[in-house]
Amino acid sequence: MRIFSWLRGSSAAPPPVAPGPIQPIEPWPRPTRAIPVHAVGDPAPAFRPNEADLRFQDCVAIVLKHEGGFVDHPADPGGATNMGISLRYARTLGRMMDLDGDGDVDRDDILLVSPAKAAMVYRQWFWADVRGDDLPAGVDLAVFDFAVNSGGMRAAKCLQRMVGVQADGFIGPITLAAVRAVNDRARLVDRICDDRLAFLKVARNSNTGALLWPTFGRGWQRRVDDIRARGRVMGA
Repeated sequence: MRIFSWLRGSSAAPPPVAPGPIQPIEPWPRPTRAIPVHAVGDPAPAFRPNEADLRFQDCVAIVLKHEGGFVDHPADPGGATNMGISLRYARTLGRMMDLDGDGDVDRDDILLVSPAKAAMVYRQWFWADVRGDDLPAGVDLAVFDFAVNSGGMRAAKCLQRMVGVQADGFIGPITLAAVRAVNDRARLVDRICDDRLAFLKVARNSNTGALLWPTFGRGWQRRVDDIRARGRVMGA
């Protein structure tokens, strides 16, 4: 279950940049992929996934395993959820989530969310938000899964605190350099997971103020334990 869409601090989309000379502490370019050009009439070259593509495929498979299929938990203000995509979040994406083409985004559309559609959303927003292509193996999984579960801004700030840079939520060259300078990646994964659990244990429903851990804590603990173990192995 993803909780970021109904807790304060959602990062469903990057924040607007205010006009004027003031700039963020770090630039926040979204990673881009060069598109190979071939001559007209020549067969298009076969797509060969690069190392970042392969890491994303590994990570998103793990995330989707934890998110699971369709649920409509009465204690979840995000509403009906499938593959981790909640109705509340899907509505922020607009027409792209009108999967049955009836002009609105509702429970019926959530039922139609496929693993491929969820993976596309995760890559375009959450993986990009935390600069997953540029993070080392293991660390990418820990931060990406945190982002899907609790919001990209929160996950990015956690990573920044763990590597000792200003926690502004925008992962740029300063943060990436600090991450690359970490020798013990397994320890970094541990610290990210510890920080994530500390947040989850005090997270409250923004509508009712009720603690979420008594209802969802057992599943969250299993999820973070699995991410920790897998991240440590990937980063070894």
